[in-house]
Amino acid sequence: MKLHHFSIRTADIFRSIAFYEGLGFAVEERFTAGITLACWMRGPWGRLELMQVPQPHPAPDPFGDPHYVGYYHPAFEVGPEWGSLANYLEHLRAQVPLTLLLPPQLQQIGGQVYEVAFIADPDGLPIELIRPQGSSGESLPQRPEDINK
Repeated sequence: MKLHHFSIRTADIFRSIAFYEGLGFAVEERFTAGITLACWMRGPWGRLELMQVPQPHPAPDPFGDPHYVGYYHPAFEVGPEWGSLANYLEHLRAQVPLTLLLPPQLQQIGGQVYEVAFIADPDGLPIELIRPQGSSGESLPQRPEDINK
């Protein structure tokens, strides 16, 4: 089994197409789903489906609401050719309007260190940008109760 696509409902499909094109996606197929416009976009991280929602309601805030339960965000790995997430974000800002939710910072997961940042798509959905930094040589505690040991 493999992932075929992930789907995003959007208030304005054309605005979202332009945004995801800035992330390296290209329209693969346009179609209708019932009464709404839709498309598949293919990118370096796989395929996504955009579906325009007629008369959209505001989306929940999965990034800002610590009690939100459900799908949280896709995470896209940025290659070493950019040198840093700051460089990639500068490039992205020149391509599309950009909302930065979390500026680049280092995060350790197990023995690996990552540079991570969060941006929002045009509908406010969070997207993580992640860039491997290498091994830390030391693991952080995996359970909250082990943090002060």
